[in-house]
Amino acid sequence: MRAIEIYRSAEFNNLIVVDQQQPTPAAHQVLIKVVAAGVNRPDLMQRKGLYPPPPAASTVLGLEVAGTIVALGNEVSEYNIGDPVCALLTGGGYAEYCLASACCCLPLPKGLSFIQAAALPETFFTVWSNIFDRAKLQVGESLLVHGGTSGIGTTAIQLGRAFGGRVIVTAGNEEKCRHCQKLGADLAINYRQQDFVEAVMHHTGGKGVNVVLDIIGGDYLPRNLKCLAMDGRLQQIAIQNGGKSEINLASVLMKRLTIAGTTLRPRNDEFKAKIAQQLFAKVWPLLESGQLKPIIDSVFPLDQASQAHERMESSQHIGKIILEV
Repeated sequence: MRAIEIYRSAEFNNLIVVDQQQPTPAAHQVLIKVVAAGVNRPDLMQRKGLYPPPPAASTVLGLEVAGTIVALGNEVSEYNIGDPVCALLTGGGYAEYCLASACCCLPLPKGLSFIQAAALPETFFTVWSNIFDRAKLQVGESLLVHGGTSGIGTTAIQLGRAFGGRVIVTAGNEEKCRHCQKLGADLAINYRQQDFVEAVMHHTGGKGVNVVLDIIGGDYLPRNLKCLAMDGRLQQIAIQNGGKSEINLASVLMKRLTIAGTTLRPRNDEFKAKIAQQLFAKVWPLLESGQLKPIIDSVFPLDQASQAHERMESSQHIGKIILEV
């Protein structure tokens, strides 16, 4: 089968097409013939040697796919050969075939294409578990999302609004801000032209927001804390601006703030299966009705994975970048 490997040299970390042996599913796994795979920022980090895969995970990039099941492990009973699914992976998605734990698969939502479905698992699992399971966003509460036009951002806007939240986002230009508002953001802040702390506090009448979902880190941390209301919750899910910052702990104490950090990829199947069950029960009906939709920026053939990464690194994309196999 064709798969994408990282070719490392002194100057470049290139993505090349290689021929690999087709994998065989373990007892709890399914083998998927991949139609489309999502591109995510952790893929870029792994290509650069900054995000090694968990033990026993495939070294092939790719954390989410959509395709058809072509083989079953002997303990799998919830799916059949021929079933169309999308799946959350620990790796292996940039290939013609990949393995997935059956419990981390979900049926293809009715009315969605394989390309659309490949945009779902990584962002929907991440956003749901952080905003609703951990931060426990309630109806009527406010949510600040950084990177509003990223895959995470476009998903968070839609899920936040669908479940009764008021959503504020930051984005890097006016076009991106308009896209966020079309998706349902109550306020979109161009962080290159406005101080997002001032804009958030003005919009909320000085109260601040209840939840912040942040992919930036670094110097955003103290500014996020200033944005939070009493009993506010910060969910840190990435650190694009670095992992170090300095904060005034007095504000954490006085406002009774909660700071939490998570990464999804290393979590076990039991944890991910619970998220999958919640998504199937609460989110899949909204996808099938058209109330929610994956936002696709661009689609590249598998052998143009490097160009897909370049597109993400440019930060010009709006929504998900997909590889078509």
